[in-house]
Amino acid sequence: MQKIYSEPVKEGLIVQRINEVKEKGGIAAFSGTPQAAIKFKETLNNSKIDLFFLQGTVVSTEHLGMEGKETLNIKDLCQSMNVPVVAGNCVTYEVAKLLMDAGVSGLMVGIGPGAACTSRGVLGIGIPQATAIADCSVARNDYFKESGRYIPIIGDGGIVTGGDICKCLACGADAVMIGSPIAKSSNAPGKGFHWGMATPSPVLPRGTRIEVGSTGSLERIIKGPALLDDGTHNLLGAIRTSMSTLGAKNIKEMQEVEIVIAPSLLTEGKVYQKAQQLGMGK
Repeated sequence: MQKIYSEPVKEGLIVQRINEVKEKGGIAAFSGTPQAAIKFKETLNNSKIDLFFLQGTVVSTEHLGMEGKETLNIKDLCQSMNVPVVAGNCVTYEVAKLLMDAGVSGLMVGIGPGAACTSRGVLGIGIPQATAIADCSVARNDYFKESGRYIPIIGDGGIVTGGDICKCLACGADAVMIGSPIAKSSNAPGKGFHWGMATPSPVLPRGTRIEVGSTGSLERIIKGPALLDDGTHNLLGAIRTSMSTLGAKNIKEMQEVEIVIAPSLLTEGKVYQKAQQLGMGK
């Protein structure tokens, strides 16, 4: 994978892939690091792209580039791009507010918890995902009161089951970014493998290629019907059922449900499941 990433990105191939997605009726989103944003901004503005994801291990308005290299001004980027800019990743109230002030249209939250990400081990940086989402969601709410602009919070990293998604929503997220659940689909190009990192590096990689297997079609994973009872199939069904159980009519009400810290919640009362390696006892 390092060898593949060492090859320079060809601008013509970016446009070609965007056109292929659009011709099939899809939404074309481009994900790039701050340096990629500087290098390919004009190419993207002249393309049919729908969304731009400014993504790195950590993204901040206070970033300084290496000596001799141009530094990305996120506010200027948001104003000059022809499409909405979604930025991330961040984990704190303060940085979330700064990125919103800069004009981002969405914010990805989470550093290092992903199935294939190794940032926490390599860099020693990270905040528990629930705490990060809760803090950034408060920043979203405060910013909305101040400006009238609502900036969606996207939980990003370590989200595998329907239960994980529901807990993200309960912590305040508006949406989630998922990698390994989609990689498990029989439709995925990785054929049972997942390479989920935001910042490929030829000198200090923060990700590893993992085998997740294939458990069913993308439709079965997203919409069901579920063949597995471990929460990895019918993710939308899990959200609907969790919301109805909690009495939440919509996502905004789901964000207001009570939360408790219960480390044993996944294991209590699961004696037979653990003994037989079934369901939540795997």
